[in-house]
Amino acid sequence: MTTELDLAQINAELKDKRPEDIVKWALSLGKKTIITTNFGPFEAVLLNVANEQAPEMPVICVDHGYNTEATYRFADDLIKKLKLNMFYYTPKVTAKRREITMGGIPSIEDPDAHDIFTQEVKLEPFGRAMAEHQPEVWLTAIRKEQTPFRDSLDVVTVDGKTGVIKVAPVFYWSELDMEEYLYEKGLVNEDDYFDPTKVLKDRECGLHVG
Repeated sequence: MTTELDLAQINAELKDKRPEDIVKWALSLGKKTIITTNFGPFEAVLLNVANEQAPEMPVICVDHGYNTEATYRFADDLIKKLKLNMFYYTPKVTAKRREITMGGIPSIEDPDAHDIFTQEVKLEPFGRAMAEHQPEVWLTAIRKEQTPFRDSLDVVTVDGKTGVIKVAPVFYWSELDMEEYLYEKGLVNEDDYFDPTKVLKDRECGLHVG
């Protein structure tokens, strides 16, 4: 297992590296590696970086069932363009059934109900994905500037729930860095995105909180 001392040294070495180099480092560990995505804003950056080096890497997406039409179309186009090795995981209750029998998405003003909702539509499917793939390394597109919690993390951490080595190759990149990469690679962004488990931009959905 990677120790805290190892993490401090590794993060110091990787802090100024480009995402391509960080992905290369992650792959050099020789461990079973996956990448996760929600196909939201700037997700195409890391997907392309990883795909250029490891096109057969499993790509995990939890489809909670509430994405916008634009996000679903964006995902479909990007999967085809990059020929991603996709694995979708969905909740055990469909969005339509929840809308009719459970009143739809609970308000974040009701934290207990919203926590249950988050568990059912995101955390439980993600748990199934991790159990099925049993990765040792998890590539994620989280960035330092996104939320106060993510600001406290680093490029390489150990996930508190799974013990998996979590690697965030674009952690120190700004939105401008991401935009420039997309332009250079001829990739489009997806801005019409909504996550019902977060609602607000600076909230966490629980996936990255150990």
